[in-house]
Amino acid sequence: MSKYATIDPTTGRTERQFDTLDDGGVRDAIARSAAAYSRWRATDVADRARAIAATADLYDARQDELAASITKEMGKPRKEALGEVQLAAAIYRWYAEHGPELLARDELDVPPALESVVTYEPIGPLVGVMPWNYPYYQVARFAAPNLVLGNTVLLKHASICPASALLMEEVLHAAGVPADAYVNLFATSDQVADVIADPAVRGVSLTGSEAAGAAVARTAADNLKKSVLELGGSDALILLDTDDLARSARIAARARLSNCGQACNSPKRMIVPGEYYDEFVAALVREFDAAVVGDPSDDGTQVGPLSSVDARDGVVKQVRRAVEQGATLHTGGEPLAGEGAFMKPAVLTGVTSDMDAYREEIFGPVGVVYRVDSVDEAVALANDTTFGLSASVWGRDLDAARAVADRLDVGMAYVNEHGTTLPGLPFGGVKRSGYGRELGKWGIHEFANAKLRRTSER
Repeated sequence: MSKYATIDPTTGRTERQFDTLDDGGVRDAIARSAAAYSRWRATDVADRARAIAATADLYDARQDELAASITKEMGKPRKEALGEVQLAAAIYRWYAEHGPELLARDELDVPPALESVVTYEPIGPLVGVMPWNYPYYQVARFAAPNLVLGNTVLLKHASICPASALLMEEVLHAAGVPADAYVNLFATSDQVADVIADPAVRGVSLTGSEAAGAAVARTAADNLKKSVLELGGSDALILLDTDDLARSARIAARARLSNCGQACNSPKRMIVPGEYYDEFVAALVREFDAAVVGDPSDDGTQVGPLSSVDARDGVVKQVRRAVEQGATLHTGGEPLAGEGAFMKPAVLTGVTSDMDAYREEIFGPVGVVYRVDSVDEAVALANDTTFGLSASVWGRDLDAARAVADRLDVGMAYVNEHGTTLPGLPFGGVKRSGYGRELGKWGIHEFANAKLRRTSER
């Protein structure tokens, strides 16, 4: 049976199946990528950048087609799907415009040599293991900088969005990226391990679960390969004060329900002072109840299905277990009647450190609200997690909010915004949220050889 399939989460029906490559096909893909590397790295960086700029143009021109594909495959509401396509286009365009200058050589003033020059060079074929929740954005973060740099890419996408994976490959090739410089791989997990171990492959980037990250990191380490990991998150949203509590709750609800809550950097834990707590919870429940859950292809839908019935049932089970362990469920948490992977968005309070929901990531439309009595308690709670992707602090006193943000043990701390991702900003976390950075100048240097050439008199 095919491992790769388009299964519409709106209906639960399988639309199309795709064959997984056999081992010979995987070996052939590696060989083609390795052969293309010598040609692609020798291509002038301006020409590589032009192909990436053309990719951005095609994303803009074909945005309706691209958006419809991920709406069908993983249930992203049409407006959000279009937004993701536009963000991916912006990433390709940013690297097309800024990549060449970011790869300019650095001249170091370190006497007594005549010169000390650092150049940034590609290292070889890379494999990317990408998730289903942001099919285009995640690939753009990895592929755009590395293709401009001169590396070649073997891309293993999630098994539930194969049509979107093929569409991305088609767009890149149509834009001028050589066929073997970007290769889509319908490979199994065992085959991915073989790809990482192959001597021709020089690095791996994974966005996914902790378990998948650990497996990839282990294989990469065993074979002395560079790895970059972006894993889970249990991001905190800390409210310090507000003069419009309804608006604060609305912002928190929209951020949490975006992509049906299926985002690593979604504000999964909302930390609120006691003076605002009851009113905030009531306002959040109203926002969750008012959110329109339905067919993601309908323009009025705000919350689509989860990515699959199994994913939906897993989140429902997490909510039920939290209630069994003593948490309070204010609304939602149950599957919606009918076909598809829909559930009613849920709000939980009273989650304590002895409950599973305190430690685990809930990857769905569930908001958990905590009450605190001091800033120190809020910071301690925010940091009391094995994850460290991002967090946000909200308040009228910017100096106070910045001071709290500086105390958070995360890769990205925001003040009066949450989860902002832009091409020029670094993205990545600490602790069990992974290591390495994507986007901006940091992303183009992760898989670069910073090569020193130093010249002295004889």
